[in-house]
Amino acid sequence: MTVGIYYVPEAYSTDAPKLMGRNAAGESFLKGFLKYSRKNDDLWIQVEREEHARDFEKKVASNGRKENVRAFTNASLGNAKTPGVVYFPGPGIGQHATMRRFYGDSAWSLCGITHTTSSATAMDAISDLLTAPVQPWDAVICTSNAVKKNVEQLLESKADYLLERLGATKIVMPNLPVVPLGIHAEEFSFPPAKRQTARIELGATDDSLVVLYTGRLSFHAKAHPLAMYQALELASKQTNKSIILLECGWHANDYIKNAFAEAASITCPSVRVINLDGRVATERANAWASADVFCSLSDNIQETFGIVPLEAMAAGLPVIVSDWDGYKDTVRDGVDGYRIPTIGPKPGLGGDLAQNHALGIDTYDMYCGYSSSLIAMHSQKLTQAFINLFTSAELRQAMGAAGKERARLNYDWRVIIPRYEDLWQSLSELRIRAKSEGLKESRVWPARLDPTISFSHYPTTVLGLDTLLTMTHPTVSEAIGKINQYKNLSMIAFASLIFPTQEEIQNMLEVAALSGGDPVKAESLIAVITEPRRAFALRGLAWLTKLGIFHFS
Repeated sequence: MTVGIYYVPEAYSTDAPKLMGRNAAGESFLKGFLKYSRKNDDLWIQVEREEHARDFEKKVASNGRKENVRAFTNASLGNAKTPGVVYFPGPGIGQHATMRRFYGDSAWSLCGITHTTSSATAMDAISDLLTAPVQPWDAVICTSNAVKKNVEQLLESKADYLLERLGATKIVMPNLPVVPLGIHAEEFSFPPAKRQTARIELGATDDSLVVLYTGRLSFHAKAHPLAMYQALELASKQTNKSIILLECGWHANDYIKNAFAEAASITCPSVRVINLDGRVATERANAWASADVFCSLSDNIQETFGIVPLEAMAAGLPVIVSDWDGYKDTVRDGVDGYRIPTIGPKPGLGGDLAQNHALGIDTYDMYCGYSSSLIAMHSQKLTQAFINLFTSAELRQAMGAAGKERARLNYDWRVIIPRYEDLWQSLSELRIRAKSEGLKESRVWPARLDPTISFSHYPTTVLGLDTLLTMTHPTVSEAIGKINQYKNLSMIAFASLIFPTQEEIQNMLEVAALSGGDPVKAESLIAVITEPRRAFALRGLAWLTKLGIFHFS
């Protein structure tokens, strides 16, 4: 089983000042892939630029892989047939399915993955899958059951539109398997000595309870913190515990940073709030090592999976999360921690939000922010969850241990990468089976037609097999000499891609010379060319006519 990775460095790296979830997920996946995927003679990648291949080679070497890196670009896209599957770090496989048409729909399989599905770009990419030539042997991995339902709703809406507009009833869908993101569980295991030094650096005493939130600190695009602040204040007062809230992440700007500080000072004055820069590895490690409880109350439509609760579970922390998107799949309520019920408006009450975003009246940030402002947590259950964990070290230890085992057994890349490979294998098998059953496939990209077809009505005459051509020079050698002279002209040489070979030109001219100056059918001229090259040679006769070597009747 082989796969080609569509490699753009930015999609697999967290080395950027604006760290996004998709970057972290991509970096973690690639590390897991290089660590746990099956070994082959070659590692295949599709790149946009050659320097991207060099960057990938460095990653391969640094991860101890010995395979040759084989890279292809759009200019050599047919090489995708060798790995048989190409994996893309996003859902937009439709455009790649369209480009694949030049080689046939069954030439290879395509596999994408969902990250955020609420952005205009992502929603368009998903809805376009129904009009792009994707096939049943293609797939878009959904990282949670919640996001799969979201994708299905988008596709169902597009299908309804196509039925209404065009009467379309045949819908071809890609696979939509649910495969979670993975983590490197061993990276979140810290010895007691590390915990002690981390807590000392934070100024946390033995009696302090450290609650950790980690991730992008954005009230409008990740998780609104108000419910967490309110519940921590109540739990602190009811338990008489010294509570430290550790917010480890980054703010996009000072406005957002000040908004967090203002809300915390008003709603949880009894709680000591500490900010750490989540983009700095040492600060992230200190955050994980020092915490007693993890909390992430995602309420945002841009979230689809949520990796940080799994990281917290791997760190042995009991987790308190919202009953939201991918958290529903990963966290077992009452076992690994608590999933706090959420409530939102009934379907059909947010049309104005969608319209204002679609028309450019509201930015994407405002669209997400308005939507999340309508989602609420069950405040009493949230407060009680904190109280339960604050008052029982045994409960914290039991839930933390359960979560740690779950993360290790079910979500480590060691077990997730084989699931990817099984999926890719099944896609290849579907594709191969379809070809063996006599699949009829078109190789036409309707919006990118062969110009000799789409503009065939422009010339007076179309050069076909029956077209009569007359050589304009008395001998083949004179004609060849003139061609070689013309081929060096800048205005001719730029189009060298379309030139027939020297041998092909020689052979066709020799046929023409045998006519003694009489016209010869194009079909006869190309008969001396090998079968696979005859179409190319027929086209080349038009170029030779342009040079004045032939004239047409």
